[in-house]
Amino acid sequence: MSTIHWKDEYALGLPPMDDTHREFIAWLHRLEDMPDAEFPAGMDGFIAHTADHFAQEDRWIKASGFPAEACHTGMHEEILAIARFVREKVAEGNLALGRKLVAELATWFETHAATMDNALATWIRETGFNVAATTADPHSP
Repeated sequence: MSTIHWKDEYALGLPPMDDTHREFIAWLHRLEDMPDAEFPAGMDGFIAHTADHFAQEDRWIKASGFPAEACHTGMHEEILAIARFVREKVAEGNLALGRKLVAELATWFETHAATMDNALATWIRETGFNVAATTADPHSP
């Protein structure tokens, strides 16, 4: 059973952010259902997606002058550091820790999206900041 499902209440009214959040939840689902043999590579994909996700938000934060920059970007750095640490433990054979991280990130996401990301989305809408000017496809050349 999945730890998190997309709910309309997660939508923050900023389509690029909402799309990325749907992808984040989809990654959590994939990891939950992934066989042990595929889990380490799955974590690599999840970490790469999350790094791109956070980098995009960090660009919006910086370019828009979001007042809570240090707090929000600091949380992104912390989550990525934890995910990378856990990935090292998974490589050493501790799959249970990796699966625990997936479950914990579902809970973390709900809080982060409702607070920090909601504040960022509100700031962007209220200031009229154009996210398209700083939205880049990390997979394009």
